[in-house]
Amino acid sequence: MNFDIRKIKNDDKSEVFSMMKEFYSSPAVYTNGSDEIFKSDIENCINENPYLDGYIFVNSNEIMGYAMISKSFSTEFGKLCIWYEDLYLKKQYRGFGIIPQFVQYIETNYNDCIYRLEAEKENEHACHVYKKLGFEELPYLEMKKEIK
Repeated sequence: MNFDIRKIKNDDKSEVFSMMKEFYSSPAVYTNGSDEIFKSDIENCINENPYLDGYIFVNSNEIMGYAMISKSFSTEFGKLCIWYEDLYLKKQYRGFGIIPQFVQYIETNYNDCIYRLEAEKENEHACHVYKKLGFEELPYLEMKKEIK
């Protein structure tokens, strides 16, 4: 399938927002997020936050899906760490190899990095795809603390 990968633009906001709502209400994601967070994430992608990049997949002006990556430094691996935060495709575009092409695009444009992602074990198809792309499971317990 032919498609383009490009950064999220201001004109894409409403469609990306709709896709985020669908993605975060699915069993593929542990938390549900909120409209406020989704809008903030999109704004950070558009306003060129140095830690977050947002992309869409487009075929003939049809947005097929979106992805967001965040950037940090991994002291564990001693290099830049690229986190695949969101990888979402509309149902009708799944199974066409779009995610593997996006992963290759990121690896080409952000080289000499460690690449990480989180996936729900129940999302078996996604886990299968990620393993085929060379990702390995890590035996980590992830913890968080949020102060408001």
